[in-house]
Amino acid sequence: MSPAVFMLILVAAIVLLMVLIIKVKLHPVFALFTVALLSGITIGFGPLDTIVKINDGFANTLKGVGISIILGSVLAMGIQDTGAAKSISNFFIKLFRGKNLELAPSLTAFIVSIPVFGDITMVLTAPIASAIAVRRKISMSTMGSFTGLGLFLTHALVPPTPGILAIAIMFNADLGMTIVWGTIVSAIAFFSTWLILKKWVAKEWIEPNPNFVRGIEPAKSDKVEDILIKAVGVPNVVLSLLPVLIPVILIAASSFATMYLPDENIIRTICNILGDKIMALTIAVIYSMWLGYKFKKNVIQSHQSVTGDTKSNIREILCDKWVSRGLIIALAALLITAMGGAMGNVLKSAPAIKGLSDIVTSSPVPPILIPYLVGAIMMVAVGSMTTAGMTAAAIILPMLGGLGLSPIVATLAIGAGTMMGNHVNNSGFWVMGQFFNLNTKQGLKYITVPCAVASVVCIVCLSVFNILGFI
Repeated sequence: MSPAVFMLILVAAIVLLMVLIIKVKLHPVFALFTVALLSGITIGFGPLDTIVKINDGFANTLKGVGISIILGSVLAMGIQDTGAAKSISNFFIKLFRGKNLELAPSLTAFIVSIPVFGDITMVLTAPIASAIAVRRKISMSTMGSFTGLGLFLTHALVPPTPGILAIAIMFNADLGMTIVWGTIVSAIAFFSTWLILKKWVAKEWIEPNPNFVRGIEPAKSDKVEDILIKAVGVPNVVLSLLPVLIPVILIAASSFATMYLPDENIIRTICNILGDKIMALTIAVIYSMWLGYKFKKNVIQSHQSVTGDTKSNIREILCDKWVSRGLIIALAALLITAMGGAMGNVLKSAPAIKGLSDIVTSSPVPPILIPYLVGAIMMVAVGSMTTAGMTAAAIILPMLGGLGLSPIVATLAIGAGTMMGNHVNNSGFWVMGQFFNLNTKQGLKYITVPCAVASVVCIVCLSVFNILGFI
């Protein structure tokens, strides 16, 4: 099969995937499975051989990220029930002295979305953003734009969020350094986009979702004390940040130890053990459970409010209910990520991809733009950052050597690409629109546009850092 024919099959597969998800409303898991099966047969593998490749891709992806997704979802239950997200938001309200208050829920979302799936972060931060909007009379166009921007950026670029974690593993990128550079690029993109768009997004007045603001009155003054989110029995900001920071710090420390310490060094060995992604997240979950026990009154009240369960005691909530609730949330992320890996395995196994790789790498397009553009095209087509990133990674992997990019740069370039085209075929678009009281037109203005601007800033930053030899 020639590269041109394979390219046609690839385009047809993307179009079919888009039609199945958007028009047919087929669940992404079955849409990915269907397209993977048809693609494999069309490429010439045969039905049974294609099934084997799908199984292998599914299993290998699940092996790489499955436990991490489960632990991250359990961690989210701790952040929710202990009130940690409220505490972090209050910290930012104090930090900015009551000014630019859209940054409080936005930076909370930016931080929390690192180990926690994006849709869960919306659940945690939307009530906070809405309450601040009422207390300081800020439009939800502003609150929605930047809260969504914060959570989408780290969801797209910073492991251990499932999609970018799976890409980093596929490319064999150093996980700790991917976290470090992903955080740096995301932070630059966030504040740059905020500065560029903050006046534009404030021009339209949008009320918050009434379900989140019943009984909340505007603040009586501009004093910080009058603006703070009222939360009794929640941990302080240091304790609240640790569930998020523990895995990030441990994984990054492992990378630095590997870079700068000799093989036999005991500190390097300890760092490598604690910095394994599963071990790091496990430690964070254990800490979160301790924190939940320490603030058990708040945890019991939150659990009852969320689930209606009035019979469970604190031990049952921490050891059983958090896990059960986390698994329900994790299931969709687990299956979509794994099936994305299955489709990717079929595509990257095609013999013609080597010829396509040669054509692409010899083109005049700057190498760093190739993974970025593939990620962006896939995002526009299929709507899920995880699915788009995994499929783009499968296409780019055989080209990686010829592109001359480091695995970290290629990983982050795809992540930056998946920030582009966050629109109506993304379930997160609709969830966010509902939570932040945005209609479709407003969603395109205040979700799609900020993400697109941030995407461009990300790839510019990556290009500069790559040219300077930092990555």
